[in-house]
Amino acid sequence: MARKMKNSGIEWIGEIPEEWRIGRIGQLYNERKEKVSDYDYQPLSVTMKGIVPQLSTAAKSDAHDDRKLVKKGDFAINSRSDRRGSCGISSYDGSVSLINTVLMPKRALNSEYYDWLFHTTTFADEFYKWGHGIVNDLWTTNWQDMKKMSIPIPNYLDQERIASYLNKECSRIDEVIAKTKESIEEYKKLKQAVITEAVTKGIRPNREMKDSGVEWIGDIPSDWKMCKLRNIGSTQNGISKSGDYFGEGYPFVSYGDVYRNYALPYEVKGLIQSTEAEQSLYSVQTGDIFFTRTSETIEEVGYSCVCERTIPKCTFAGFLIRVRPYDTTLDVGFSKYYFRSNHHRFYLVKQMNLVTRASLGQTLLKGMTVLVPCKEEQIEIARYLDGKCADIDKIILDKETLIGSYESYKKSLIFEYVTGKKEVPA
Repeated sequence: MARKMKNSGIEWIGEIPEEWRIGRIGQLYNERKEKVSDYDYQPLSVTMKGIVPQLSTAAKSDAHDDRKLVKKGDFAINSRSDRRGSCGISSYDGSVSLINTVLMPKRALNSEYYDWLFHTTTFADEFYKWGHGIVNDLWTTNWQDMKKMSIPIPNYLDQERIASYLNKECSRIDEVIAKTKESIEEYKKLKQAVITEAVTKGIRPNREMKDSGVEWIGDIPSDWKMCKLRNIGSTQNGISKSGDYFGEGYPFVSYGDVYRNYALPYEVKGLIQSTEAEQSLYSVQTGDIFFTRTSETIEEVGYSCVCERTIPKCTFAGFLIRVRPYDTTLDVGFSKYYFRSNHHRFYLVKQMNLVTRASLGQTLLKGMTVLVPCKEEQIEIARYLDGKCADIDKIILDKETLIGSYESYKKSLIFEYVTGKKEVPA
């Protein structure tokens, strides 16, 4: 027999079971406002995965006494819209940043049910509708507004059954997603191994090899030449301007354009107000090789990307280094893969020092060893890798699409059950 439903009267909730009621968050929770020191209570971070011991990457303040107390079983949510979805039940006694709202149940309820409810996308959308702007695109929702928000209140047994069911079903989905992500990482490693093997050993069979004399490269084909990057081309750091110059004007190659791609997209999304002199000095031409120059971590520095087609009136970011080849010694297609290979990453990470930020200097980059097959073989290798990498990329894309489907299904599943549109199987 179909469950009888009624209109909740709340747009983001929709229909709910006839026996459920609608109440306000303030009827279920009180705010915990006690300020404490993180010397006395361990610092915690409120994340999309719940409340965890403070992350090493979290911004830290010298105001150690300016923290909020969190007790085990409390619910905390980040009040700012740029941290949407960051909330959870605490498994610890500790302290959190003042930007979080800490709630303690004031009546008997199943905390896990409300944890699932507060993690829905629709709740997050509604939560920030009640907020107030800090700047144009950043909102914060305080307790005075949050406590007025309407939410479904099932009977306690339904809360318990829904929480138990979602714990089980979502754990199963998360396990599939985790295994798929692990598989993607393995395919990414395979892709890197295929590239590195091809650009350091070649793809022609049964050939004579020689010792490269470089520990992390090993043997190479005997007819290949070796040189330093300084012999290949000139180096140039990118343009540096204040934020007022960005958002309009002429094309601009960003850090992300290089970090995410083997070859630059012809139509980059970035825009900058630049002069003709700047467009000449920081131009982006066919054959140029770009390297990420600076980042918070060494792991993100030294990623390369080539320009396969000149982008008129374009400039590039100051966080990048451009290598402009002196001639056509290197095929553009070969360069696309060569400078993304594992042996370059090994060299750069091994040589680089991390102070406040990891930074790749031109001197270090110029000293990097470059292997140079004949032009004909470079083209062979590039075509070979185009095919191999396309096959691997297709597998990775299919797996990423599968993850997206599972994540969408999980969001839908949670919403359907926490609002009673689906009933937990008997």
